[in-house]
Amino acid sequence: MTKETRKLKGSQREVFMGNSPANMEMISITFPDGSKREFEKGVSGLQIAQNISSSLKKAAIACSINGVLSDLTLQIEDNSKLEIHTNKDESIALELIRHDCAHIMARAVQEIWPDTRVTIGPVIENGWYYDFDREEPFTPEDLLVIEKKMKEIINLHDPVKTEVWKRKNALDFYKEKKEHYKVQLIDDIPKDQDIRMYWHGHWQDLCRGPHLLHTGQVPSDCFKLMSIAGAYWKGDSTNKMLQRIYGVAFRNKDGLKQYLHVLEEAKKRDHRKLGKDMELFHMQEEAPGMVFWHPKGWRIYQILQNYMQRELEKGNYLEVKTPQVVDRKLWEKSGHWDKYQEHMFLVEVDEEGAREKRVNALKPMNCPCHVQIYNQGVKSYRDLPLRMAEFGSCHRYEPSGSMHGIMRVRGFVQDDAHIFCTEEQIEDETKIFIDLLSKIYSDLGFKEFKIKFSDRPTKRSGSDKIWEKAENALMNATNAAGSAFELNPGEGAFYGPKLEFVLTDAIGRDWQCGTLQVDFALPERLDATYVGQDGNKKRPVMLHRAILGSFERFIGILIEENAGNLPLWLAPIQVVIASIVSGANDYAKELYNKLSENNLRVKLDIRNEKINYKIREHSLKKIPVIYAVGLREVENQTVTIRKLGNNATETQSFPQALENLMQSSLIPK
Repeated sequence: MTKETRKLKGSQREVFMGNSPANMEMISITFPDGSKREFEKGVSGLQIAQNISSSLKKAAIACSINGVLSDLTLQIEDNSKLEIHTNKDESIALELIRHDCAHIMARAVQEIWPDTRVTIGPVIENGWYYDFDREEPFTPEDLLVIEKKMKEIINLHDPVKTEVWKRKNALDFYKEKKEHYKVQLIDDIPKDQDIRMYWHGHWQDLCRGPHLLHTGQVPSDCFKLMSIAGAYWKGDSTNKMLQRIYGVAFRNKDGLKQYLHVLEEAKKRDHRKLGKDMELFHMQEEAPGMVFWHPKGWRIYQILQNYMQRELEKGNYLEVKTPQVVDRKLWEKSGHWDKYQEHMFLVEVDEEGAREKRVNALKPMNCPCHVQIYNQGVKSYRDLPLRMAEFGSCHRYEPSGSMHGIMRVRGFVQDDAHIFCTEEQIEDETKIFIDLLSKIYSDLGFKEFKIKFSDRPTKRSGSDKIWEKAENALMNATNAAGSAFELNPGEGAFYGPKLEFVLTDAIGRDWQCGTLQVDFALPERLDATYVGQDGNKKRPVMLHRAILGSFERFIGILIEENAGNLPLWLAPIQVVIASIVSGANDYAKELYNKLSENNLRVKLDIRNEKINYKIREHSLKKIPVIYAVGLREVENQTVTIRKLGNNATETQSFPQALENLMQSSLIPK
């Protein structure tokens, strides 16, 4: 900006930098580098860009005036800080492109079907949507027609114009056009806010802005309309059902290409499809949000649990088991009843001799029950830290629309643990936990992760004083552990701030898995104490932590990360012995027995089928290794090895193949 600003020459400098007529009122503009220049009052960001350089004017898409993103054409009336944005400002460019795409799509729809009424079209992750009131339903073929019309509008390079109208004028305008949804939107705008009206070409919409300078600033090869869905006006089921069109947009065609590639990869990796192909699990209507684990899926589950148990034992965790059904009295004491009741499954029981029904809840989390174990017997400062772990079965009511395979369910098992410690131990325990989590993630194929620091939510338990104490303690501990983090405001648990550990998978998607939460409130509510060095009772701090998050979800992530090709140590069946001809069946059985004796998970396939058929079938089921044996292998005491994802084969002696397989199948240490 500074170099460009210095390029102002001749009459341009005279008009905009102080050599202007005495009656011309000037204002001071401060640029991002701290430099200041004087311009005539009422100058626009576009005029300033133009007078810096023609190249900047051409590249400019918007500006920020005193930190507020604004149209380039907006007149600046007072001394201000100004930043001119180009397509290189990625987040801003994406916001504007997607916003303008929504308007261009709405214009295209109304040009094709003039009787259609428009409502709202906000920007969302990766794109936008717009809701329409149209009698006939949109079809997938219609999306192609709309896309074509959008490109025509973009190619017109229609200037985008804005005006601020009086509320009455805007209402009269939309009433005359019979755009009654816009009338309702104006009624919802606070009285102290401007009514901003936007045009490109003949087409007009109500909008807060800002927008690009003209339709041609939207790259015509960077967007795609994706899908159609129903949506109630204002999200109220008592209102009319509208039609929602979703689109995605990026700064360039490479961004769009990459996004579509990720979608295609995600489709191939969908754990629901792979779970069926691999015979791992299923879901059904009679148990919504609950997983039916099949033998192979349950094998993965058990292997993973055994691995986690071993790691927890090495970390000096004490494993416990707590009840599934707990009286509401405990949930009331813990604060969950008031804050979390809507997510609980309740069980009413007529206790013999009781005057009223006893209300219980299936536990949605394990923490109050762990405090009950902690409270048995007197605890000393010498007992702390006390690390208590449970593979706890929990149930939470999730809306049906939010459930997704085994990624989001109503019944799940957490790799849950609670660390009871002193305030002075928070820092050490945080570092120890992050080290343990890092090791486990690495073993499971995730070498890197991000950390988000989530502070107090709107709906929370405990005083602001306690929250401030907990937030400072966790932040200081994380810094002391040498772990960088990004802030995630308002996303803490209802009882304390938390760290969220986010994995990035093979196709760039983020998955929030592990958590670490600092809780001063629950020990107070449930009267947890320990005897300090001075002989007085004190409150322990409770660290809630999980690494996988839930077994169900993490297994789903593993399936999608590996596209079903699980690491050999996790695969439910590690190797198939497949005979090529019936004359090799006895040899195949012999190999099967030897592999089984060495605790390898092996399957025998001596069906009267062609070997190519067998290989294709087992490959679809994602079995990592296939040993094919025919008469040549019988004679030479060898196996022909084919590994999943590799079309090449290799022949080895059976003893060598067995040794290699055993080494490859070892559980990480």
